[in-house]
Amino acid sequence: MIEFDAVAAAFALLTSDGSAWLFLIPGLLVGLVFGAMPGISITMAMAFALPATLYMDFLPAIIFLTAIYTGAGFGGSVPAVLMNIPGTSSALATTFDGYPMARAGRHNEALGVALASSVLGCLGSYLVLFLVIGPVAGLVLKLGPLEMFAVAVWGMLLLGSLAGTYIARGLLAGAFGVLLGTIGFNSAGFVRGTMGVPWLLDGVPQIPAMMGLLAASQLIALVNTTYLISDESARTISFRKTLSGFRLALQYPRIILRGSVIGVVIGSIPGVGSSISNLLSYSETRRNSDDPDSFGQGNPQGVIAAEAANSSSEGGAMGTMLALGIPGGGATAILLAAFAMHNIVGGPSFIANNKDIVYALIFSNFAQAVLLLFVGLGFVYFASYIVRVPLRFLIPSVLVVSNFGAYAIEGSAAGPITLWVFAILGWAMMRYGYPVAAAVVGLLLGGLLESNLLRTYQISGGDYMSYAAERPAALVVFGLMILSLGLQAISKRRRARKLASIKPK
Repeated sequence: MIEFDAVAAAFALLTSDGSAWLFLIPGLLVGLVFGAMPGISITMAMAFALPATLYMDFLPAIIFLTAIYTGAGFGGSVPAVLMNIPGTSSALATTFDGYPMARAGRHNEALGVALASSVLGCLGSYLVLFLVIGPVAGLVLKLGPLEMFAVAVWGMLLLGSLAGTYIARGLLAGAFGVLLGTIGFNSAGFVRGTMGVPWLLDGVPQIPAMMGLLAASQLIALVNTTYLISDESARTISFRKTLSGFRLALQYPRIILRGSVIGVVIGSIPGVGSSISNLLSYSETRRNSDDPDSFGQGNPQGVIAAEAANSSSEGGAMGTMLALGIPGGGATAILLAAFAMHNIVGGPSFIANNKDIVYALIFSNFAQAVLLLFVGLGFVYFASYIVRVPLRFLIPSVLVVSNFGAYAIEGSAAGPITLWVFAILGWAMMRYGYPVAAAVVGLLLGGLLESNLLRTYQISGGDYMSYAAERPAALVVFGLMILSLGLQAISKRRRARKLASIKPK
């Protein structure tokens, strides 16, 4: 329930300390710039700014870091749309339709759609957090490895929507990705597939691998192309078209609402987060569409679904961090480090004793989302100029920055080596018609599937059925998964009947 006394105290706290608001726009700009740089993750952007917060008061410090979090969450969609580079796993589904839109000369519109979806998704997630911050702790504590395994299996079932023309090739690419995701130590202490390479003991570096599969491979394939957009008349930078993309997103409130709900729910699960939520939202939107075959070809609804879930998962992760003191990912771990730097311990006791500060943080995030609209519009306008850069300059520049980013992530040559190995692998997969996106999903979920299945086995003693019967939350997830598959099969049959009825006899 909402405690209105704490709400009033939060407003008093925010209005009494004007210095906290001074860090909103700088934080958003830092997040946008770092998020748009290939290979520079949200975690790295926040870690870069963390030492500066030591000299701030607690509230301005946390507001500054959360502003970076908000800005970087959208900033990752800029290279995803313009260059097919998902700087983080949460921007993966944005590339599916955002990049084809850019290649078709609709880059302004695609960026406007992504910005509107991000702003609305972020606002929606913090509205939900404002209403349910109290019960969140009890709910998340009930989630165990079986529930997380169920969510990961649901994510793997998305491979059917990423398989393209040949379902078998999509499944094979996904299985290959899962095998890659299980390289290294597992939670039982066994080592697999490292081939004696020491830096593979912790698994394949995911971000460099994604950059290689989705970005570097595309750039290699574009070597003989002059510009990202071949039609010179389409290489325009139009603020009006960006605004039209914003208005286009507003025409699909149901997609934004669905993506926001998926993002909040999945984002609140530690260790799962936005890497699955954007894929689930994309898949559900594609399933419910009247023209699912247009997805992957530049359908703006795909961008809306991905970005709404991506940004709303931020609110879910923040809820778990505030309620339990459990970081859902690297970014919220940095926030917990900032808490510790100011001698504050997150978790249930923090919420119980500091509800005014919790509500103040939520209200500041509302302000961040609104400011992101204006700051983001200016940012994407200047970022769009990348379509005017000849590829003979753009390709080597992006590859160099990607190499530096991959090195920064891993701190060794393992990052650039991984990037180039997977760039060649991604080019070969595209060359022979295997969906690269399916392999990326498998890579992201392989370790998650295995580790949670192993933990479930250890807890249940091998009696999966009896253990599952005691976990109603897992049964609900599996039920929703089966229902989703059933609805997908029904919608496919209906579309097939409709096509058969309109064919000329």
